[in-house]
Amino acid sequence: MKGWRLLLTRPTDESAALAAVLNEHGVFSSSLPLLEIEALPVSGAQRAMILDLDLYCAVIVVSKPAARLGMDLLDQYWPQRPIQRWFSVGAATAQILSDYGLDVSAPQEGDDSEALLELPQLREAIARPDARVLIMRGEGGRELLAERLHEQGASVDYLELYRRGLPQYGAAALPQRIAAERLNGLVVSSGQGFSHLHQLAGTAWPELARLPLFVPSPRVADMARAAGAQKVVDCRGASAVALLTALREHPVPVL
Repeated sequence: MKGWRLLLTRPTDESAALAAVLNEHGVFSSSLPLLEIEALPVSGAQRAMILDLDLYCAVIVVSKPAARLGMDLLDQYWPQRPIQRWFSVGAATAQILSDYGLDVSAPQEGDDSEALLELPQLREAIARPDARVLIMRGEGGRELLAERLHEQGASVDYLELYRRGLPQYGAAALPQRIAAERLNGLVVSSGQGFSHLHQLAGTAWPELARLPLFVPSPRVADMARAAGAQKVVDCRGASAVALLTALREHPVPVL
């Protein structure tokens, strides 16, 4: 894997953790966070969802920010944890929930919506006539989960806990960073992350679109290809393990 020089675009703390793992495997990385997490105020309707949490047969938490903010709400309204099945898309999110003493399940292979939907534990949890599922997330995203759960007869509510903003950068910050660090690969962890990458690239996008782009799911891969990205690699997950596996399977480009 030596020879890869990657641009990381996750929030600052997550990029730092990923960079440390990559460095252990001889992969150089440079961080330009393209997602800034802003917690949303809790509305009356959202508060009601939290207070009625025990009425849901399953709670799905789709990201680490959603897990952290969701656990803050549990601390406020549920000093004794409600008894139900909890699910997460990735192992890191599952660890946050597990640390709070929750019964959580996550896919062992492929940390994306498709893998989660295949979990026997989730299918068992919603195998009832009145199944209700709560999805903790940021603004928008993970629509596939709700669609598939509806198809299986469950009703779905969203508890939106944060929005993802684009940090302020100069117009040429992205291409300048890639040129200065001689980067030969781009990494995004979500559809919103790719949208911000595309936006920040501006007129430099046709050139940057030639670089290998590592994405976490088929949905984001489709977004990237539709925008003109030429070398999209679906890692089937946003974890460090998923990225490292993809790096091993793809040759370092000759630029």
